[in-house]
Amino acid sequence: MNDAIDFHTSSRLSDCRIITLEKHHHENGNLSVVESGNELPFSINRVYYLYDVPGGVERGGHSHRQCYEFIMAVSGSFSIEIFDGAERRTVNLNRSNCGLLIVPGIWRVLDNFSSGSVCLVVASETYNEADYVRSLDEFMSLTASKRK
Repeated sequence: MNDAIDFHTSSRLSDCRIITLEKHHHENGNLSVVESGNELPFSINRVYYLYDVPGGVERGGHSHRQCYEFIMAVSGSFSIEIFDGAERRTVNLNRSNCGLLIVPGIWRVLDNFSSGSVCLVVASETYNEADYVRSLDEFMSLTASKRK
């Protein structure tokens, strides 16, 4: 893993943003496309999705050291709270052609899943447990310089 950049000290909430995918409307349904280097500022190396999330349950609760993620509500809705160690913001996703780009070094918690919702995650890295910061205490330590 490339540790040359310490994203936990340099990433800010302003680095995260909503990306609206182009909607190709057809009489028989709409189509939106996600391609490496076009809609997303990273190469796609992993795609996964969350579904059948029970009411009141949170997902996420971690940050990444190197991985970028683009998170979409392809069906239904949910909220994502993002935190850079100094600032917090909540983003509600409920349109299947919009998603949130989350840069490395940002803590995220997904919650408020509607019934039948499907969360699609497009990631820049394959799964690597060493890329995760799963302890909020460790995250707060890594981002301490943002609060000085």
